[in-house]
Amino acid sequence: MTTTGFLTDSTLCIGCKACEVACKEWNQLPDDGYEWSGHSYDNTQALGHSTWRHVKFVEDTPEPAVGGNLGEQLPAWSFSSDVCKHCEVAGCLEACPTGAIVRMEFGAVFIQPDICNGCSYCVVSCPFGVVQRNEEDGRAFKCTFCSDRQRAGLKPACAQACPTESIRFGPLDELRDQAQDRLKKLAARGIEDAVIYDPTETSVEGIHALFLMRGDPRTYNLPQQPEVPTIYQKKGWTSAVIAAGSMLALALLSFLGESK
Repeated sequence: MTTTGFLTDSTLCIGCKACEVACKEWNQLPDDGYEWSGHSYDNTQALGHSTWRHVKFVEDTPEPAVGGNLGEQLPAWSFSSDVCKHCEVAGCLEACPTGAIVRMEFGAVFIQPDICNGCSYCVVSCPFGVVQRNEEDGRAFKCTFCSDRQRAGLKPACAQACPTESIRFGPLDELRDQAQDRLKKLAARGIEDAVIYDPTETSVEGIHALFLMRGDPRTYNLPQQPEVPTIYQKKGWTSAVIAAGSMLALALLSFLGESK
């Protein structure tokens, strides 16, 4: 089975949120309310149990208008559609105590809602802050990679709905090649600050949702060094053994001191 993935190119994103709407429609997800957040025009604000695709609006420092009146400024915008990364080494999958989280045949990390017991271990173990617990029914939810559509030979709903092909879907190796080609084309046009986000050198060992963007990935809620929490287990157990050994040694010394 071919391992598939997403390539989200923020340089092509127009902020239309068609991917958000398509994801909600296909997966029958509820709305997120109609409160005005005050954070630019982004009222969804973040990924969550009912938002599996989120278009982040980044309002940059305004640039002077070309040919405009003195002092006139135009807003500068950047957009990027975020989604679960379906990590190669998934912290949520490693932390789940019930076996509710499994790896699907397409490479997706899938939470089985009928097995999830709401412990929230996956929530705190995700290095990207993607997984969220639904407070109403207690279970955790996130992007399913539209595994049902993939089995039918269809693209995920978000990629199908994107009008600018900012979201591409296909074999992961091909997407990595496409990302490199896109980077070269942007450089040829004088855009030198574009980068590919694919943390293969960290403990997540790569992701199934690649990103191409301009500037610092942290602007788009993408950490520089995402790490799976289980890598700290060795240090934790070592510290625990040292502490236990020290306590035992002190107890023995105290006992020997009293026996004299």
